[in-house]
Amino acid sequence: MSDELNGKVVAITGAASGIVLASARTLLNAGATVFLVDRAEDRLARLCAELGPRARTLVVDLLNPTSFAAMLPAILDKAGYLDIFHANAGAYLGGPVVEGDPDVWDCVLNVNTAFRSIHTVLPHLVERGSGDIIVTSSIAGIVPVVWESIYTASKFAVQAFVHTVRREVAKRGIRVGAVCPGPVVTALLDDWPKAKLEDALADGSLMQPVKVAEAVLFMLTHPRAGPADFDQRRRGQP
Repeated sequence: MSDELNGKVVAITGAASGIVLASARTLLNAGATVFLVDRAEDRLARLCAELGPRARTLVVDLLNPTSFAAMLPAILDKAGYLDIFHANAGAYLGGPVVEGDPDVWDCVLNVNTAFRSIHTVLPHLVERGSGDIIVTSSIAGIVPVVWESIYTASKFAVQAFVHTVRREVAKRGIRVGAVCPGPVVTALLDDWPKAKLEDALADGSLMQPVKVAEAVLFMLTHPRAGPADFDQRRRGQP
């Protein structure tokens, strides 16, 4: 175990499996206290028993406003503060638009964009004058993916939101960033056509979750920019 994040308090949404389960393990190994935020209460309890005492459970349904509103107060009640928020909860949706269900689209866009969850934690980080927000985006937020119109739209929205909010809060001591992996071996791929999944596994184009977790740790431990860096960027200097 390292001590790069010793004393840091982290909250990760969608933490019952996949990318953020790997991230939780990585951040715990770096010394952080990690709140695993998910609606799967039984699985969260089993995971925390496995991960150790610095792993905490927080049962939240991100599509339920009442449940969602209690997230930050619960973290502050148990830990006193929050340093890092990883908005990872997401839903995958593929298929032709003409056959789609707009009500399902609304759910996917609501969960994937993470606007509401970031809005909830950001005032606390601004008040403290320090913190990190990381969003799990996707290569689909950079390169449009045929057959994944709604999912791609949600990730493009994530990219736009991350880069604009980052510029808003950088001088307040808050870093905002996104990881943009290609396909990762997670439950979100359960809806992939079988042939597509088999081809991706065969040609090595699927990524293991731990690789994303390593990128998240790198982002969180990278040296912060100081005021002089911001002044140089404003003047257009390298």
